[in-house]
Amino acid sequence: MQILKSCSALLFTAAATLTTSAAWADNASPVGLWRNIDEASGKPRALIRITETNGALQGRVEKVFLAPGESPTCTKCEGALKNAPVVGLVILRGLKKDGADYTGGQILDPDNGKVYSSKISITDGGKKLDVRGFIGVSLLGRSQIWIRQD
Repeated sequence: MQILKSCSALLFTAAATLTTSAAWADNASPVGLWRNIDEASGKPRALIRITETNGALQGRVEKVFLAPGESPTCTKCEGALKNAPVVGLVILRGLKKDGADYTGGQILDPDNGKVYSSKISITDGGKKLDVRGFIGVSLLGRSQIWIRQD
């Protein structure tokens, strides 16, 4: 009976360790649902789902929080994206792991229709994502903090 209790305790400990490790691994990846916040108003702007395919990340808008008078379409986008619905739009693409960061990608700003170079970094134990869009060098750009939702 003592052996059975010892085995049960060992299995419980192993299961708890594996569960904790799996949860930590999920937070170590940017894959998941994120809410971005408008820097000026401090209000949520959208929910973006980041996925990974063949080592490259992409982010698709799942929901937008529109202010009065804002368009739900990408009116300032060019080409095939002109007047495309913002919901469903891929705004982040091509980012690949580079040390602790993900670099080499692009981000589309649906507000102005422009595409920027991009890099992201996971912060705050996986709860936040530092998203940087820039032209040329990272120093010439702006950052947003996205908050993990799942």
